[in-house]
Formats: sequence, C-alpha cells, structure tokens
Amino acid sequence: MIRGCIFIQAMIPPSRPHNGRGAISNPEGRFESRRVEAVDDGWTIATDEEVPPLATTVTAEHAKSIISRNDSPDIPFEQSINPYRGCSHGCVYCASGDTNILMVNGQSKLLGDLKIGDEIIGTQRRGHYRRYVKTRVLAHWETLKPAYRLMLADGTSITASADHRFLSDRGWKFVMRTEQGRNRRAHLTTGNKLMGVGMTSGSLESTPSYRQGYLCGVIRGDGPVGIRRYALRRGGEGTHCHFRLAMADDEALQRSGSYLEELGVPIRAFLLQQATATSREVYAISAGVRAGFRMIEKLVAWPGFAPTEWTRGFLGGIFDAGGSYSEGIVRITNADHVILARVEESLRNFGFASTYDVPSPGKNRLVHHLRLLGGLREHLRFFHLVDPAITRKRTIFGQALKSQASLDIVEIEPLGVSMPMYDITTGTGDFIANGVVSHNCYARPAHSYVNLSPGLDFETKLFYKKNAAALLKKELSRPRYFCKAINLGANTDPYQPIERKLNVTRSILEVLQEFRHPVTIVTKGHLIERDLDILAAMARDNLASVHVSVTTLDPELKRVLEPRAPSHAARLHAIRCLKEARVPIGALVAPVIPAINDHEIEHILEAVAQAGARGAAYVMLRLPYEVKDLFREWLERHYPLRAAHVMSLVRDIRSGRDNDPNFCSRMVGSGAFAELVRRRFDVACRRLALNAARSPALDTALFRVPRVPDAQLNLGF
Repeated sequence: MIRGCIFIQAMIPPSRPHNGRGAISNPEGRFESRRVEAVDDGWTIATDEEVPPLATTVTAEHAKSIISRNDSPDIPFEQSINPYRGCSHGCVYCASGDTNILMVNGQSKLLGDLKIGDEIIGTQRRGHYRRYVKTRVLAHWETLKPAYRLMLADGTSITASADHRFLSDRGWKFVMRTEQGRNRRAHLTTGNKLMGVGMTSGSLESTPSYRQGYLCGVIRGDGPVGIRRYALRRGGEGTHCHFRLAMADDEALQRSGSYLEELGVPIRAFLLQQATATSREVYAISAGVRAGFRMIEKLVAWPGFAPTEWTRGFLGGIFDAGGSYSEGIVRITNADHVILARVEESLRNFGFASTYDVPSPGKNRLVHHLRLLGGLREHLRFFHLVDPAITRKRTIFGQALKSQASLDIVEIEPLGVSMPMYDITTGTGDFIANGVVSHNCYARPAHSYVNLSPGLDFETKLFYKKNAAALLKKELSRPRYFCKAINLGANTDPYQPIERKLNVTRSILEVLQEFRHPVTIVTKGHLIERDLDILAAMARDNLASVHVSVTTLDPELKRVLEPRAPSHAARLHAIRCLKEARVPIGALVAPVIPAINDHEIEHILEAVAQAGARGAAYVMLRLPYEVKDLFREWLERHYPLRAAHVMSLVRDIRSGRDNDPNFCSRMVGSGAFAELVRRRFDVACRRLALNAARSPALDTALFRVPRVPDAQLNLGF
C-alpha cells in the first residue's frame, strides 16, 4: 500500500462544467492517502470544445445493516435509512491503531484490528444522561496523518490526529484547532475533562496457570466433588468418585470442558434439565474415571502460594459460577466463608476494594454477597483482568455516562511524525476509545468511504443497497427492536433517477407498510408519485408524512445549481398529488443561499402553499469540509461578481467561519442576516397559514411483526 505519496500529473486548463453536472471538478476524497500535484509540462493545449458528458455507473452494495441512528438535538428524527450512497456532510476522526475499543462482551480490541460488523459499545442520550448501548462497526479504513498524544490525569494516553473529536465536559471538541481568531474550531486544551471511565487494561491471554485457577474457581463455586462409599455384595466397601459441573450458560461450561480436556481429564457432556416455560435448559459435564477425579481434586486444592495468573483465573471462574452484574453492581455470592475470604484476598491483591452486603430480612442468611466497589471503571478493569466466560454477566448496557475518573487533559503533545490512523463508522455515531467517548460523525461524505471524490464522483459513481428490504425485515423482526419513525432522505435523495429502475426505496416502503411502521420522507424527486398507493394507505393510519424540497423557482438558477433534479413545476405537482392522496405534506426551502436564492423565500412559500403544503421549514447553506471548496468553485464559475459577497454573508451567519457544526445553530445560522431570514420566513408562514397547526406525531403503537405461517407438517407419506 502506498501511503502519503504525491503523484505528479500534467496541468490541465481551468475546469469547465460538464453538461448536466453540478460540481466543476473532482477533488480527492479527504481519506485518500495519495495527493496529486499538477505541473505544466508544456504539452497542454487549451480548447474551447464542449466538455464531453460523463457516464454514470451504478454499483450494488451488500450492506450489513440498514437503519442509521442519531441523537442530534437539532435533527427531528432518531432513525433513518439511506437506500443510496450520497452527499457530503463532513467531519473526520481518526486514532492510532493500538487504541483499545470497548467491545459488547466487555473485552477490548485494538482499533486497527476491528472488522466491519463487530459489535462494540457506543452511547445514546436517554432522558437526562448519555447511556452505554450496543452498536456495530459499519465502516473501517486507514489513513496517514500527523500524530498527537493526549495525556490524561489518570495516566491514560491517547494518540490521535488533529481532526479527531472527543466528548468533553464542554461538548465535542477537536484535538487541535485549524485556524486563528474567529475562524478557529472548538478544540481541546489542558484542563478540559473528557467523558468516560478512563483507560482500563486490555484483554489478557490465558496461560496454563490461569486455566488451572479458573477451574478451581468454577468447580468450587458450582461443581460438587466427592467420593460416595457403598457396600459391596461380596462384602467390603466400594467407592464412587463423583464430579458434576452444571450451568445454564454454555460459554462457561464449554471453557471448563476444554480446559479439563487439555489436562487429560476425560469428561462426558449431557443434558441435565429440559427447558421449561420458566427456566432454560441446563447442560452438565461429569468425570467418573478415578484418574480424572484425582486430577480434579488437585485442581480444587488451595495452593500454598497462589501465582498472579492462578489468582486471575480463580476470580474469573468464581465469578462465572456465582457472580452477577446487574443495575451497575458486581457481586460474588457463596455460602462458604472460606471461599469468600479467598475471593476477598484475591481482589485485594489486584487493588480492588470490596465489601460484604448484609442479607435482607427474610433472605437466606447462609448465603453471603461480596460486592466490588469503585463504579464502572473498576468493574471494567475487573472484567478485562479476570476475563469471565459468560458474556451476559459483563455487559454495561443502559448505564449512565458518568464517572469520578480523573480524565482532565494535562498535556497535548505533537509527536512530529505521521502515523497510520484508523477510522470507523458506527451505528450510534461514537465509540469508546481508551475509555473515553470518541466521535463518529452522523453524516460523513459517504464517497470518501470508498476513496472517491465528493465532486464529480459523487454525481457519477452511485451505490445502492441491493439487500435493503431483507435487512430491514430482519432488523424490524428482532424482539428488542423499539419502534420509532424512520426517515428516508436524510443523507441522499431516496427518489433519485436510478430509483425508477432499481425500486430500492419502494421495497423499503413495502416492508414498512407490512410492519405498520411510521416513516417520514424528504425528497426533491417527483418519482414519489409512483408510490402514492403505499403512502396514501399508510397515511390513513397516521404512518406517513412527506416533505418536498424546493430550492428555487428560477429555471436558470436551477439549471446550474441542481442540473439533474426535477424542475420546480414537477415538485409542486408532486405536492398537489400528495395532498389529493391525503398524505401529510410539507415543504423544505433548502438550502437558503445568501444573495443567491434568499430573495425567493416568500415566493417559494406562496407556491408550495397554493400547491397544498400545510407546513414549511428551511435550512441555511452548510459548507462542511470538502463542500466548501466545491461551492467556492461553483460560485467563481457561475457568479464571479457575487462570489466574495456571498462568502462574506456565509461567514456572517456562521460566526466568522465557512461552517458551523454546533447543534441548534448549524441548520439556521446565527447573526443579523440569519435573524432577518428567520423573521421573513415566520411572517410569510403566518400570512399563508403554513405551520398553523402542529402536525400530530406519527403513530408507533400500530407497529407489529407480521406472523410467519408455519410450514406444513411432513407426515412422512
């Protein structure tokens, strides 16, 4: 793989627009490791000939998940589906490959070793707190970037790029600023406190001593070992060596069986208890051979001196046998005071604090509970250190993101070298890296995932989710799925031209209708009229609403701003059709571009109101990352005399910057010009009776998983 190289190519004349395309050029994606430098080799000849049209390629993409989730406070939906890979809404993050990522099973895995589909821990806001939840890795790639080291007060060290963002006590912040003065972005400084639990230890490998300690713990905790004596018919006395380990969790039983077999102990596995309506099936292993029994007796004997690895394994085994983790409390339960004393001593040897819980009145006072102190940070350190086998006992789902760990930044040090950095995309938009919450943006430039440009590549190289309907059925059928309205059109238009042939969006709507699942749609495509049969039926049950985006009523502006999008007349016709079908319909004036189309706001609102829209909203122009350079290029090509004035107004509504990523201001802007636009919009809406009545929330109570018919019994004839 070539990293960080500069390739030389012949200089070409200034870009000329391609017929039917919006972008002028095709800049490198932000995640490409190579950069192209143009030089004049004397062979280039300028020409006035028309630039030939670009062909569009369409590629099937076999996705592993379909629903994206979002908890941004200024976006009116929490779930969305993007049938097509689409537009740029950029932010970037990356970290060193040796960063530990918290996995769903409580273990950690190096960022560089993650794979698409891995289940990891993210966070979501629920009520007053962010809470830890399960998510998946949706994308994973490598870049080469200058490295910075963050040192935290608790000793945690994190290596990341300048563009990585972390959650601090004052919100999301980049590692380093990029500009001076008013244009600089929010960045970390010494004294900022990061959110999370802080660095624990990475998952450790098992050793022979660890495995022996684990067997001692799990057998003493849950496996009776004994010798039964009985009288022989011919006289005398016989003995029967008895050992049986029974557990409802296969993970611990399989680990114990494999460890015993490694030591040469012959075992037999069998079903001890059938599953009932109130209990799970229980399997067991036993060893009745005398030689194997003698080996087990040696394993459960207390060692005169317990090596560190043996102690680590013992704690893992005793936790699998008699431990629990619920409501944020780690407990180890046993009726044997000797065993609990040994557990307490073992915990103390590793620096853990613990205490005994007094049994409640009426409870079994013969059973005692040893509780681990120190909160989530110590709980995770315990799980990483002792590595219990039972996954369900080490999950942290639902716990609030709060900690007493000393995560104040004490130093941010540039390392002076470029290092391979790894980026991931997750379903929740973040992940836990070295014990702190790291950002994964909701709407990155999707084409940069596959090393394509956000310019012409974005318009000509299209991807679609071929298995979208099947994936959606699978996700909606999960027992723990919680119904919330799904938005179509968050990142890319679900009714772009290729939908006419591919029918991906329609297949998604068919699944949502089958499951009676609410859906909202944002589109500028009049192709939505094709699906009126589905949308009208869903709207009758308050399961669907639509917003049609109208950017301009000027055909000349539309030709250069949205050359391949439907005309404003086609969009207004779609609004009329949706109204006649009694589908709740609104309009979206987006984007509002200062000195380009802001003078049309009142005219657009009048047109959509006459067409039948009952509500309206607007979004100010946003210029994240790659988009800002493409927009400047577009301005210089089509409005050269206005370009400087437009960018001056853009910076005015974005606090002196090209873009404002802050929640609650990024959509509508701030400052005098933004306030003037807001007032004009509100006055026009009141005059036209738009937004006069608050639209009722879509109905989630009707959601149900369709019953799958039972297959006909085969009678064997």
